[in-house]
Amino acid sequence: MPPTGNPSSAGTSGPAVPAVRRHTFRSVAPVLALCWLAVFFDGMDVSVYGAVMPHMLDDPGFGLTPGAAGTIGSWTTFGMLIGSLGTGTVTDWLGRRPVLVASVLLFSAGSAVCALAGSPELFGAGRFLAGLGLGGLMPICLALVMEFAPPRRIALATGLLMTSYHVGGMFATGLGLTLAPALGWRWVFWAGVLPAFVAAPLLLRLLPESPGVLLAKGRAADADAIADRYGIARPVPADAPTQGAKGRLDAIRALFHPGARWATPLLWLASFCGLLLIYGVNTWLPQMMRASGYGLTSSVSFLLIINVGAIVGMFVAGPIADRYGPVRVAVTWFLLTAGGALLLGAHLPLGLTYVVVAATGVVLFSAQVMVYAAANRVYPAHERATGIGWVTGIGRTGAVVGPWLGGTLAASGNDQLGFTVFALAGLMGAVAIGVVPLARRIGRRADEPSPEPVRA
Repeated sequence: MPPTGNPSSAGTSGPAVPAVRRHTFRSVAPVLALCWLAVFFDGMDVSVYGAVMPHMLDDPGFGLTPGAAGTIGSWTTFGMLIGSLGTGTVTDWLGRRPVLVASVLLFSAGSAVCALAGSPELFGAGRFLAGLGLGGLMPICLALVMEFAPPRRIALATGLLMTSYHVGGMFATGLGLTLAPALGWRWVFWAGVLPAFVAAPLLLRLLPESPGVLLAKGRAADADAIADRYGIARPVPADAPTQGAKGRLDAIRALFHPGARWATPLLWLASFCGLLLIYGVNTWLPQMMRASGYGLTSSVSFLLIINVGAIVGMFVAGPIADRYGPVRVAVTWFLLTAGGALLLGAHLPLGLTYVVVAATGVVLFSAQVMVYAAANRVYPAHERATGIGWVTGIGRTGAVVGPWLGGTLAASGNDQLGFTVFALAGLMGAVAIGVVPLARRIGRRADEPSPEPVRA
């Protein structure tokens, strides 16, 4: 009769090996849920400015102009750029959890400054401070989810994580439609202080540290215990990021190793285009649609509809990418986004416009998520946080350009031209991400030694 009970202890004289959980979505659900909560506030902040901007522009005591509004939007994303590049590098050194909690607290402090600001200049400083904190949320959460998710479901896990971004955007739009008209736009920014009291304590208490980071710090037993608890493979030295300042410089140089030296700048360009679209649309869609002749309520509600479409897109894109690859999905989604942007500029009937806005939301936001999923296939485990941090960080330059460009066009009375600019960004993003597989092959071939000539 075959032995029963714990197979790890049957017929052995050594210490029992702890049971390892099966690696499924259910086993890593706590990590996904906590990261989902953190990214929710990122999405809320990205949309909140666009949702309340019409009210801020109509506030005579504040003195905000369309040109200054676009500049302030760029300050926010410039802070995100610095935050992404910084945290994507130091999180391998200091740890995922403490840097993530610090990012949440910094974001909440910036939101408090915005709520109290008496001038556009002080408001812009608050947005920059919030951007520094927000810049760290995305790369850290993406790296954690990709590390803990089942290998064949990484694209799906990434898509599920990013649904929170758009639920946050919908929540912000709801605040813009209800709270801002009733109590004023400042109360919407007070909602951004809540993460310090809700998310930060939960993350500090419940979020596990990366096993790879723990191994790099010499805490092998703790790393193995967390890996076993969540059903993931125990980390090996190759998965551990190099520690110390020299290790951080080595991690950045590794982004240009033979398999990635050409793919890395293409991923940066694709991320630039994707984030230009996301931040440009989230910041200026209500005002652009208002300039096209739609009412204020309808214009703000378009922001809600596009985020509803985005949530659907995350559920659609993930499974497709797990089957056909994130690059193919990203190319298709970028091209469809370009077509949607052109249709939005055509001033269609209101009902049809809602359909186009929702359909554009399905593909616009998940195209950027597929860029992150593609980056996961380019960089190995010990380079993942740094690689994704830099893809996100360099891409934030697009997030800087998008709001600034929208403000420049609005100030000159050329709001409609924004739809054409967004369409061109979608086309450029499709080309950039589509060339990544070829760039990886070229990089590997260039590193292969040339065969020695055969001597007679």
